[in-house]
Amino acid sequence: MLWIVRFSGFFSAAMVVIVLSPSLQSFPPAEAIRHSSQIDGDPRFLTRIGQIGQSSAVDYPSRFAFRKSQPFRNADECRRSEMGESSICDPSLVHIAITLDREYLRGSIAAVHSILQHSLCPENIFLHFIVSDTGFEKMVRSTFPELKFKVYFFDPAIVRPLISTSVRQALEQPLNYARNYLADILEPCVRRVIYLDSDLVVVDDVAKLWNTSLGRRTVGAPEYCHANFTKYFTGRFWSDERYSGTFSGRNPCYFNTGVMVMDLARWRRAGIKKRIERWMEIQKIERIYELGSLPPLLLVFAGHVAPIEHRWNQHGLGGDNVKGSCRDLHPGPVSLLHWSGSGKPWLRLDSNRACPLDALWAPYDLYGPSL
Repeated sequence: MLWIVRFSGFFSAAMVVIVLSPSLQSFPPAEAIRHSSQIDGDPRFLTRIGQIGQSSAVDYPSRFAFRKSQPFRNADECRRSEMGESSICDPSLVHIAITLDREYLRGSIAAVHSILQHSLCPENIFLHFIVSDTGFEKMVRSTFPELKFKVYFFDPAIVRPLISTSVRQALEQPLNYARNYLADILEPCVRRVIYLDSDLVVVDDVAKLWNTSLGRRTVGAPEYCHANFTKYFTGRFWSDERYSGTFSGRNPCYFNTGVMVMDLARWRRAGIKKRIERWMEIQKIERIYELGSLPPLLLVFAGHVAPIEHRWNQHGLGGDNVKGSCRDLHPGPVSLLHWSGSGKPWLRLDSNRACPLDALWAPYDLYGPSL
């Protein structure tokens, strides 16, 4: 975990690298679990482990090359498996879901690397990779040979008819909405999952986030009640009591949906997927918001979110959609750095236009040939 103290202006890149040298942990995960079964439930969700990446016709383009991660091992005090390494239902596992696509692949790999780097018990981490294209499994296995993981195919056709135009085209991608379907995609025995965006790094033991109490809530996330909540919806929404009344009796606050702890058992029982889809259907007709996949989750959960410490989502490092904008960190403890916004650290670094804080991301980047 980092402690950030605000100085006048930004840190120098050299200072940042010294603060966050990726050598805090070195315990590798166990042998990768290979599955070839089809997921129970909705037949639209197909598990393609053992198929993805094996056909040369769909193999991932060779221009994307990642170095092999160093091995990580559990500390002695880590909880041991109760069901054997082959079971995804093992209660000792920490389940994390993250998407993989060509545009953000470099960020996703860095995110996984950071999680393993700082985990006390990396062998207990299970990654659920959600994809809408083929050819990723082989790449993940070669980069993280000992990682427990599974790849799931999310059919874009499931959600594409519900997606409305947004302020940024990137927000309209179907894979952005896959988080809404995790309760259907993942096995029923997976009752809780951490969902993470691809443009972040974890600099603390992710088990601390996993063990957060949600109480009776379905979702936990850092809330930002100082934000102007009204801006996330249109005037049409606020002027129509049928819609704005959904927040009656609630104290809604903005929360960033790129870092969430999700109680999938509650999600399934409450039929959350259908409630989100209903708001998306209304949006297609009434235009009640502008910001892609975020507003439907605010409509369902804002005011009913289990609060998580802000250190678990230092977001907005991408510049809040302002091109060329560099952001500073808030003072205090930092467990997760999130480049939400239009600026991504790997693009800025490659173009020699990096922001100072992009140097915090760079140590986890595995892109490029072996050294």
